[in-house]
Amino acid sequence: MRYFTALIGAACVAFATATGAFAQVAPNPDNPNDVVADALAPPPYGEPINLETAKKVASAAVAETQKRHWNAFCIAVVNPAGELVYFEKQDNCQYASIGVSQHKARTTTRYRRPTLAFENLMGKGAYFSYLATLDDVVASRGGNLLIVGGKVVGAIGVSGGSGSQDNVISLAGQAALE
Repeated sequence: MRYFTALIGAACVAFATATGAFAQVAPNPDNPNDVVADALAPPPYGEPINLETAKKVASAAVAETQKRHWNAFCIAVVNPAGELVYFEKQDNCQYASIGVSQHKARTTTRYRRPTLAFENLMGKGAYFSYLATLDDVVASRGGNLLIVGGKVVGAIGVSGGSGSQDNVISLAGQAALE
């Protein structure tokens, strides 16, 4: 029994001292994620967007679809927490775009960056594949921040067309606050 206890104790000591070596990973000069930036200045969150302003944003987005003779979009406006404030679905919009538009808006406001940023980074290769493991991320353009007075008040997410069409409509809604 004494031998067994000593063996277990030795194994614990060996394990405890060896794990420090495993925790040390040398930086990879090829991986852009290993570079530590000197600055970090994401836009701060502001007062949540209200219903009247959310309708104004969605109305501007719908006006852009009408100008282009497109009738197949879902438009979601969310507050800084990513919760839905206003939603509009055009008659010819596919049902999948209901959730996708809301998800784009939620990703945008929670991470304080447009969904296009995730799309671009994931396109850069394996060093950015970790983005797919983040909670609640959509890496498809069409989600853009709504900023008032330099603060994030919410986001707009658009789905129903190609990614570039979604983004054009989303940016039109965003421009309603400028």
